Amino acid sequence: MMICLKNRMLLLLLSGFFCGQTTVGQEQKPLLLSEAIQNGLQHYQSIQAKQNYLHSSEELVKNTQKEYLPNVLASIQQSFGTINGQFGPAAAYGVPGTSSSGPTYSSQSWSAAFGGVYVLNTNWEVFSFGRLQSRIAYAASQVSRDSADLAQEQFVQGVKIASAYLNLLVAQTLLKTANANLQRATTIQTVVLARTKNGLNAGVDSSIANAEVSKAKLLIIDASNTEQTYNNQLAQLMNACAISYSADTTFLKTLPSTYNTDLAIEQNPQVKFYKRRIDQSDRYANLLSKSILPGVNLFGIFQTRGSGFDYNYTALNNNYSKDYFTGINPTRSNYVAGVSMAWNIMSISKIKHQVLSQQFISKGLQNEYDLISTQLKDQLVLADQRIANSLQSWREAPVQYKAASDAYLQKSVLFKNGLSNIIDLQQALYLLNRAETDVSVAYINVWQSLLQKAAASGDFDLFLKQVR
Repeated sequence: MMICLKNRMLLLLLSGFFCGQTTVGQEQKPLLLSEAIQNGLQHYQSIQAKQNYLHSSEELVKNTQKEYLPNVLASIQQSFGTINGQFGPAAAYGVPGTSSSGPTYSSQSWSAAFGGVYVLNTNWEVFSFGRLQSRIAYAASQVSRDSADLAQEQFVQGVKIASAYLNLLVAQTLLKTANANLQRATTIQTVVLARTKNGLNAGVDSSIANAEVSKAKLLIIDASNTEQTYNNQLAQLMNACAISYSADTTFLKTLPSTYNTDLAIEQNPQVKFYKRRIDQSDRYANLLSKSILPGVNLFGIFQTRGSGFDYNYTALNNNYSKDYFTGINPTRSNYVAGVSMAWNIMSISKIKHQVLSQQFISKGLQNEYDLISTQLKDQLVLADQRIANSLQSWREAPVQYKAASDAYLQKSVLFKNGLSNIIDLQQALYLLNRAETDVSVAYINVWQSLLQKAAASGDFDLFLKQVR
C-alpha cells in the first residue's frame, strides 16, 4: 500500500514539474488562437470518443455487408451409449432427450458402443426482397450520423476554445487596465499626502485618496480572479495543464477584413447532425417495413455416421463392438439439398405499429431540426446586429478616451495647484478608467461578434482564416 501511495505522489510531482516547465515556456511566447484550437481538437476526450463511435459504426457496415454470405456449419460428434428402441409417442417439449435408433427389445439392454456423426450444413438466403439492402442502408446511415456528430463536436469545441481565448484576452487586458488605474491612484495618493502634510489639503482628502488606492487594489484582485477563471477554462477545453497562458495581443490592434459568408444555414454542422438523425430514423422505419417480407433460402446438408453396432444387430443377434475406432469410423452417408421460402404472416400486424412508432420519432426529430434551424437563423441576425454595434463602439471609444484623458490631465493639474478638489479629480479618474477599458475591449468585441456569426452560420473558416 505504501509503494502504491509513493508512486501516486511521484506521478503528481512529475506532472506538476512538467506543467511548471511549460509555464516558463508559455510566458516567453504567446499562445496563438490557431494553436489553442488545434490542441483542443486533437486532445479533447469527447472528440476522441466521437471518433471511436464512428469507427465502430464503420465496422458494423462491413459486418452487415457480409451478412449476404451463406452460413456453413460443420459438426463433429462422437459418443458412447445404448440404442434401445420402444414403440409409442413422445413429445419432449422443452426437455432435452437422447436420439437413438435401434431394435425393440422385450426388456432393457445395456449393451453400448461408440458412434460418430459428421455433419456439414449450409444455408444461404439468396433473395430477401430488399431486407439485406435496407439493413446495409441503415448501417450506412449510422455512419453518416456519427460522422456528422463528430463534425459537430469539432465545430462546437472550436467555437468554445475561440470564445474562451477571446474572453481570456479581455480579462488580461482588463487586468492591465486595473494595474494602470492603481498607478494613477497611487500617484494621486502621493500628491495628496504631500499636500496634506504641508497643510494645503484637508485630512479627509488623504482618506479619500487611500480609499481610492484600496479600491484600485480590489479591482486588480477581481480582474485576476476573472483572468484565472478564463485561463483555467481554456486549459480544460484544450485538455492541457492549467498553466498561465498569454493570449495574442494582435486582436487588440486589428479588425477582421470581412464579415460576410455565403454558407447556407443548412450547412451548419449542428443542423447537418440533426438532418442525419432524421435520415437514420427513416432508414430504420424502412428496415422495419421490409422485415415482414419473406426470404428465399438455398440449403444443403451432408451427413455421415459411424456406429459400433453392426447392420444385423437385433434382439436375437447381439452383434456389436466396443472398439472406439470401429464405432467412430463413418460407414453411412446422406445428403439433402433444396430451396425454401419462409414468411411469418402474423408479423404484418406486429411490425405495422413499430413502423408507425418510428415514423412518429422521425417527425419529432424533424421538429427538433426545425427548432435548431430557426434558432441559428435568429442568432445569425443577432450576430450581424452585434457586428454593426461593435464597429460603432470601436469608432466611438477612442473619442471617449481622448476626452476622458484630457479631462483627467486638466483636473490633475488643477488639483496639484489647489484649484480643484479631490472629488472632481476622483470623478475624472473614474471616467478615464472606464474609457480606457472601453478602448481595450473595443477591438475584441468586434472579433467576438464575428465569432458569434461564424458559430451561427456554421462557417468557422470565416473566423479562422483571419486569425493567427
